[in-house]
Amino acid sequence: METEKEKLQRVKIEKLTFYSKIRKVKCPYLQKEVHFNKDGFNHLLSKSWNRGRSIKEQYVRLKLLPQAVDIVKTSHTLQEFDECQIFVRQKINSRWEKRLKRVQYYVFVAFLKDRSLRLKVIIKEIEGGEPFFLECLSFLENKKTL
Repeated sequence: METEKEKLQRVKIEKLTFYSKIRKVKCPYLQKEVHFNKDGFNHLLSKSWNRGRSIKEQYVRLKLLPQAVDIVKTSHTLQEFDECQIFVRQKINSRWEKRLKRVQYYVFVAFLKDRSLRLKVIIKEIEGGEPFFLECLSFLENKKTL
């Protein structure tokens, strides 16, 4: 029987292969291609460069990756939007620098009936760059009414 770490490692290799084949997907809402780069995959595994996610959280995010790609391909409606000015680390003239840039976040939400989940997909676009997949989050649908 596989341990949680072995199970995660197997899924990580499988989804990395899947992710690397995607490259980019046309998003109907943005009318642009959304890139699936290493930043998006790394964000599925860790919160930031020095803060990892739990094994369970990584596993769930990786398993939902194919549905996230489908949501980007088919979404015609934006659920949330945020725009802010933040310092972004970029490589300029062969050295890393932090520059103040306008960053836009696009959020698409879909309900997966077969799993009773709400899946939230976040696309990030940094000023002067292409939009890219940032992350997917899942929420259990609460069947109780308040």
